[in-house]
Amino acid sequence: MIDPRIIRFLKKHHVLTVATSVGNEPWCASCFYVYMEEDESLVFTTDLNTRHGLEFLKNERVAGTVALETNIIGKIRGIQFQGIVSEPTGALAEKAETAYLKRFPVAMLMETHLWLVKLTFLKYTDNRLGFGKKLVWSE
Repeated sequence: MIDPRIIRFLKKHHVLTVATSVGNEPWCASCFYVYMEEDESLVFTTDLNTRHGLEFLKNERVAGTVALETNIIGKIRGIQFQGIVSEPTGALAEKAETAYLKRFPVAMLMETHLWLVKLTFLKYTDNRLGFGKKLVWSE
């Protein structure tokens, strides 16, 4: 079970950086996301023709971060994650779209292509718990 402090952090924030790697060439991109707690997944949108969108189709294993920006060392918090990215289908696609549009209603005005990262590993750093304190979860 994912620690409730990690869940709160993921629900509070809305921008992730997702990293891909194809042919020994790394790439990363920032995207708005919503966390679906029941599915232990992050939902975000990006076009198929972006570099990262094309690379998802070649290598479904991704990594990423969600970070709080602060200059105060004692308040540093952030997530590092690994997961499997896919295009949701069926009932999961409907659930993901509903969750995404609830969080970002402006997305109703544009064409969106949803992706889902099924989380397999999380490392949460929270300096408020003690300098360099880490909480780790894996599938």
